[in-house]
Amino acid sequence: MRNNQSTQVEGASTTKKRKTSYSNSNREDLSPVVDGFTRILRRNLLPRGYPMPSEFTDGMHMVNNFEESFGDLDDCNEEYNKVNLVALRISQSIVSLASFKGRTKLFACTGTIMEYGPAKMSILTSASLVRCTKDENKTDEKLKIKVRLPNGKLTKGKLWNYDLYYNIAVVKIKYFPELSTAQIHNQGQPNVKLSQSKLVAVGRGFESGELMATGGTLLYKPSKLDCKELMTSTCKITKAGIGGPLVGFDGNFVGMNFCDKKDTPFLPINIIRKCLKHFDMFGRVVQPWLGLRIGSLKHEKLDIREQIHGSFSNTDGIYVKEVFDGSPAADSGINVGDVITKLDGVDLFHAQEFYELILGKSEDILRRDEEMLFKVSILRPSNGVTFGVIVNADVVDMSRKNRWPVPKAEWLYPCTDDRCDEIAVPDPIVIRTCEDSYYLPALDESELRLYYGEE
Repeated sequence: MRNNQSTQVEGASTTKKRKTSYSNSNREDLSPVVDGFTRILRRNLLPRGYPMPSEFTDGMHMVNNFEESFGDLDDCNEEYNKVNLVALRISQSIVSLASFKGRTKLFACTGTIMEYGPAKMSILTSASLVRCTKDENKTDEKLKIKVRLPNGKLTKGKLWNYDLYYNIAVVKIKYFPELSTAQIHNQGQPNVKLSQSKLVAVGRGFESGELMATGGTLLYKPSKLDCKELMTSTCKITKAGIGGPLVGFDGNFVGMNFCDKKDTPFLPINIIRKCLKHFDMFGRVVQPWLGLRIGSLKHEKLDIREQIHGSFSNTDGIYVKEVFDGSPAADSGINVGDVITKLDGVDLFHAQEFYELILGKSEDILRRDEEMLFKVSILRPSNGVTFGVIVNADVVDMSRKNRWPVPKAEWLYPCTDDRCDEIAVPDPIVIRTCEDSYYLPALDESELRLYYGEE
């Protein structure tokens, strides 16, 4: 059905803008064609949540759409084959999701089937799927959610729970026996020292149902996104991969991916597990607040590490970057520049371990309705002193703290400037005439009803 109709909107890849530009709006004799083409574009772009172009120019490109694929599609080396094999092993647990307001698609991303019961299956994905367009600190629970299964079929999804601080959500669908689940809850503790490990980011397009995968490794650098619990990898994805899994070559789940301009941030599996446990226990993620901004000491700049090395050589721990006025940490005497080596007697080597421990402690404390006290061991490089403090953490609403920007779809137009040859445009939707193009299929009325959940 869908192969019989198409518009002149294609998803072909290109690497350069064209130097020459041509606008039909400057040709009076072509105005009827432009009007007809405008109607076609409106029918096929606006329901998909894409903007209309401001003008019609030869070689115009739409970038940052939800269907941009990722992965080394032209490679045939051994590494590429291994990445594909990893993706294929988990492909039956990888779905794509889209949210709709009426007949307009607002967001699309990837999800991972992580568990199922007698009648329902649970999908882990990004909370960006259900954020309000006018206020991203809120969710719109009235949105319709459609889920594209690995076999290409569409089914309805229902939002079960979410957390805006970590930007994760769980969507429920009915049980499908042919689908499999990712081993998120049952696998062993992942090693946070993954620097030499090969990683694979996996996603699935919503319109096409295409399975996507790309390889990479862990980066020892913080994410540029607000959430400091995030780690980063070199697995370069597009918007289609948001909410998708990051796995090792052994198939173990390492984290959930988000999208950024350069490196790919991901939320580590240990934090995800704690959030899912909080959903079951409290119906929300309970976030203890100490009033600190921290980072892994091993990831800090060399001049900072040199200052610490002068007082404490060969030291591992958590570097205190900021202490908020009036916070529990400030009241306990923790200062900027201190190094936290232990939390409740547990040695710390990575910032994610710190966040995991404070989330884990809230599970036990809240059930007993006790104060949330943390024993913190500190090195103070400024005077070479080692000491311990007790921090009485608060429980606060952190949902508005982190921003999760997503690149917006936009049209790029060619120019006549010679510098245009130097501008690369990755995997865009292009308007042009080409016999071997991939066309974005037009939807007939019966498909529209299924697509938007009206039948």
